[in-house]
Amino acid sequence: MTMNPDIRLYSTGGTYTRIAEILGAVGTARHLMQVSDYTGQPETQGGLVKTLDFKIYLGLLTETYNEAHRADLVRTKAIPIDMVVVNLYPFVATVTREGVTVEEARANIDIGGPAMIRAAAKNYLRVAAVVDPADYAPLLSKLRANRGALDLQTRFEFARKAFAHTASYDAAISAYLSTQDPADVPGVYEMGKE
Repeated sequence: MTMNPDIRLYSTGGTYTRIAEILGAVGTARHLMQVSDYTGQPETQGGLVKTLDFKIYLGLLTETYNEAHRADLVRTKAIPIDMVVVNLYPFVATVTREGVTVEEARANIDIGGPAMIRAAAKNYLRVAAVVDPADYAPLLSKLRANRGALDLQTRFEFARKAFAHTASYDAAISAYLSTQDPADVPGVYEMGKE
């Protein structure tokens, strides 16, 4: 937090817990917030719906130079989000396991992660979309060298990588589903008890 003593991190689940361990009680109180506390909406569906919230997407897509956008932030008590760091559910790792079921595959299709990545990448004019852990160290170096800021070229490079990442993720899902026989799918579920 030495680069930016006012930094605010928003996180969910196990990532929140791990960041809190690193920051300690004082750092957590000052710099870390559960996404559900920020949005005012508790996690639902057993944790499936965490980041699919208006305030998240307003914070990612807002063009802060636009007066009407800034007014929307004030009206909704949202904040501009400058960076998204996302590791998607491990779909490919799941479907390459021996004996995986179509239900296990379905459960490992990430929805909120790709949506946040795409929103951040779309607004690369202001937001960095970070999808590759190999970029963490170079990213920190750039932030240190530029007093916590990222230049447009770097954000654009992250955007290209982000869209390629989500396209690859969606392609893997499509490829897996195309290998499944639709006649076999109902056998995985108890049908007719909805």
